[in-house]
Amino acid sequence: MKAMAWLACLIGLLLASGLVAVEGRLQGEHLILLALAFLCGIGAALGIVYTVLAGALVGRFFARTTSEPTSYPAVTIVKPLHGHEWTLLSNLSSFCQQDYPGPLQFLFGVHDSEDAALRTVEQLRVLHPEAHITVVADARLYGPNRKMSNILNMLPEAQHDVLVFADSDVSVGPSYLRNVVGELQKPGVGLVTCVYRGQPDPGFWPRLSAKATNYQFLPGVVTGLALGMARPCFGQTIAMRRETLERIGGFAQFVHHLAEDHAIGEAVRMIGEKVVIPPFTVSHACVETSATKLIAHELRWSRTIRIIDPIGHLGSALTHPLAFALLAVALSGGAAWAWPLAAAALLARLALKVQSDHALQQARRDLWLLPFWDIVSFWIFVASFFSTRVIWRGFSFKVDGDGLLSPVRDE
Repeated sequence: MKAMAWLACLIGLLLASGLVAVEGRLQGEHLILLALAFLCGIGAALGIVYTVLAGALVGRFFARTTSEPTSYPAVTIVKPLHGHEWTLLSNLSSFCQQDYPGPLQFLFGVHDSEDAALRTVEQLRVLHPEAHITVVADARLYGPNRKMSNILNMLPEAQHDVLVFADSDVSVGPSYLRNVVGELQKPGVGLVTCVYRGQPDPGFWPRLSAKATNYQFLPGVVTGLALGMARPCFGQTIAMRRETLERIGGFAQFVHHLAEDHAIGEAVRMIGEKVVIPPFTVSHACVETSATKLIAHELRWSRTIRIIDPIGHLGSALTHPLAFALLAVALSGGAAWAWPLAAAALLARLALKVQSDHALQQARRDLWLLPFWDIVSFWIFVASFFSTRVIWRGFSFKVDGDGLLSPVRDE
């Protein structure tokens, strides 16, 4: 912490010296541009301090030990499906390869009996003939959140009292279920969720999407948790007991929510139970195959956060030090004080990538993509303030102040 305080002081002195150097030389609109440049410089300086802190906290978060169960209760793994995905078979197979001695039921659901995902489920049966697989095909919708409608249709077929909900684009390691159940057995815990890393499909845009997950989303969550400023719950894993599900009033209340996972976590906290995040990640498939799909996905995510946590979303401006530093360079006319700030921001972001890769035990690659993504993500962040419209699985919705969806018709 002392090192970060010294860093903040050093950057502050750099900005102050730059202001003194140009004071009195500019007037009118030039003074306005200078003021804006220094505001961006302050944003960059604070962002650099945040980035250094986030890198340290990521390593500390994943250095914790995982939990082992005291017993191995029967578990139903609930996975809503929709269409074919590049890695769907391997994603589903990873859940069938668990080092877990208790009984497991794999419950898959679709809205359409002709859904292409069902062919993958049949392949899964061949690969894992010992797996207890149940399939539900039910077209009923209860609200605009189709995923929650799918789950509601599936739940009557769930046979066990420990329920693990996981999205179709998630893959996990062999110890996943042991660790999740171990956390769920701790006193006072009502729900276990997991942070996730990006696992890109082949191609440029999926690789760029993975940068958003690994070096922006994940460090932000870890830092928010460490500072007591985040209350997350992620659909990539929601593990709970049937008793807890009944105590919060079931899932029907969430069929109009955009961020149903966040709402479920808040409902569990409301009944006095804890939501915990173990120190490991699951993998989330990054499947956006074009710039349009990637930007639509990131805008939906950014606008979702703005609606459910407006203060936290505004604070996430600190995750963009490089963009602020480059704006400072441009607005100041390339002032001498701005260039070192841009270099410091770039180095801080690259250091965060290296620290995150080390903590996640993954290969270091595509360093050049990170600065490119930082610029793109900043403009997505800015755009998130100008609309409440999102696109989700090809459907357009508007989102109100409570995070509730209402369908809109495209012109």
